[in-house]
Amino acid sequence: MRVPFTQVDAFADTAFAGNPAAVLQLEAWPDDAVLQQVAAENNLSETAFLVPDASGEADRELRWFTPTEEVMLCGHATLASGHTLLSADPALERVRFRTRRAGVLEVARDGDGYAMVLPAWAPEPKPLPEIVAALGCAVEETLWHANGYALAVVARAETVEQLQPDAPGLMVAGEAIVIVTAPGRDTDVISRVFAPGCGIAEDPVTGSAHAVMANYWTQRLGRDRFTAYQASARGGRLNVRLDGDRAVLGGRCVTVIEGSFLLP
Repeated sequence: MRVPFTQVDAFADTAFAGNPAAVLQLEAWPDDAVLQQVAAENNLSETAFLVPDASGEADRELRWFTPTEEVMLCGHATLASGHTLLSADPALERVRFRTRRAGVLEVARDGDGYAMVLPAWAPEPKPLPEIVAALGCAVEETLWHANGYALAVVARAETVEQLQPDAPGLMVAGEAIVIVTAPGRDTDVISRVFAPGCGIAEDPVTGSAHAVMANYWTQRLGRDRFTAYQASARGGRLNVRLDGDRAVLGGRCVTVIEGSFLLP
């Protein structure tokens, strides 16, 4: 079966930056094993799968898979999915996605980019000594969210940029997504994200991590929005705004591949 396939660099102003995601548009769900095999074949941090939403609650159902597992929430692949659908229909202003564990998400046009609405999962202070040891740097605060996000706050942007964590050591956190953040230099906030337990040594740009950071940084900065840079090798810039229990993330996308995927 031939299905539409798009590869998008999300949170990017140019090709080969930001975070790449594959988007496949299906008519119905195949077996989960097939979805996992496709994601492994793509070997990107996320592959997004869309089907029409028969419930009427949203435009599409959306699921995300890393090369090794299905995940609860993925921001950049949601943005890539919105970009794919909105690029195909200039009359559309927004698209809504019904997900299995993160509720209904939205991507809307916003100037020359997009505004994406995700749940703002606020982490709480918690000692994380094994994660701190694996990071190998001085950490000022650690916080945790029950959906599997660890937040480590350090003092300086240079610490984030120069960090070389012990990936096997981070595996003690299981499938946790480990965020390291500090005040930025040319942005309000800088971060990097590691998830070796999910098959991702370092994620290039992570929308869900910024949704987790939204409460922390808006409280610390004393305002409802901030600019952010994720300092991976590819790098990516975001605008983040906290709106109640939702995080609104702004960014751009670039399509780099269009074609079809032959499903067995």
